[in-house]
Amino acid sequence: MLELAERLWLNPEVSRFIAASGKFSQVEVRARLQQEIDNQVNFKLQYWPLFDLENHFIGCCGLRPRDPLQQIYEIGVHLLPEYWGKNYAYDALDTVIEFSRQQKHSKLFAGHNPANQASQRMLLKLNFEWVKNEFYEPTGLEHPSYELIL
Repeated sequence: MLELAERLWLNPEVSRFIAASGKFSQVEVRARLQQEIDNQVNFKLQYWPLFDLENHFIGCCGLRPRDPLQQIYEIGVHLLPEYWGKNYAYDALDTVIEFSRQQKHSKLFAGHNPANQASQRMLLKLNFEWVKNEFYEPTGLEHPSYELIL
């Protein structure tokens, strides 16, 4: 799994939207992967790896806890650039939304880097509603933030 995580999160086109410096170190990638593993163990959810029909790794999509006592989770997707604009992100998020409904989650939260207008369009297409701009420490920016009531 580390090889896949490095392929994704060490890619500067991906990391420019999710890291304050615009790139991750190998140490930061290992920490992020460990966070996902811990979330799977502790909450039975994570950003799961995604593969296309030919079994090529394309990125990850999933959930992380935001307020588990209230059944509120944060949804997100990270794709390798060669898979952008091909509906993979939309389809993956739509699948995770359905998973959340089956799990009886009450609400999903999502945010995006303000420079990533494609993410904004996709969230609105998935019926998320803008609620506020929120400081996102990993980028050091105010990210537009959205909610979807399930």
